[in-house]
Amino acid sequence: MNNSPGDRHDGVSRRGFLTGTGAVAAAAAGLQAELKQATAQPRVDDTNPMGPAPVLLQLTVNGRSLTTHVEPRVTLLDALRNYLDVTGCKRVCDRATCGACTVMVNGRTVYACTMLALEARGCDIRTAEALVRGGKLDPVPTAFVDCDAQQCGFCTPGFVVSLRAALDRNPRATPEELEAAVSGNICRCGTYEQMRHAIVQLCQKGG
Repeated sequence: MNNSPGDRHDGVSRRGFLTGTGAVAAAAAGLQAELKQATAQPRVDDTNPMGPAPVLLQLTVNGRSLTTHVEPRVTLLDALRNYLDVTGCKRVCDRATCGACTVMVNGRTVYACTMLALEARGCDIRTAEALVRGGKLDPVPTAFVDCDAQQCGFCTPGFVVSLRAALDRNPRATPEELEAAVSGNICRCGTYEQMRHAIVQLCQKGG
């Protein structure tokens, strides 16, 4: 049977239109049922949620066990500086571009502003404060002092920690290798030439 002119509009029949909308409605109803079922079932990650309230944090920093409470969103940088009074690592860019907040985590350099404090639990954390023992400076900051390789001082902790980590990995590192090790650190005062002199001194004296 032919459809009347009122049954068609731009080539689509009334019957086809009604059939199509019925299918869409059925699909939407099925999707809603699936979503309801999915949200009703507990997720694996929800079995032991943390936050937003502060939780217990215990860190091993420069050989000492330090305990505090932090919100899960707190970075390692903020936990060290604001909660544990370990202020050697500096907040400068706070976006992992300058290296002033560099610390060692299990011997590897890390931008403390990019790591959550809770991720550092159970790790060995070393900061610039670890480079002074018994009132005696580590050879790395000593070389910086000897060569006047600092000005404002904000970047210096990140540089000396990065160099210490590189020398711990390879005590016989060349000046070129040590310069590469601090390529992620920026000195806004521009004391790079003096730093090169400090690096040469470290290589000559064996770090």
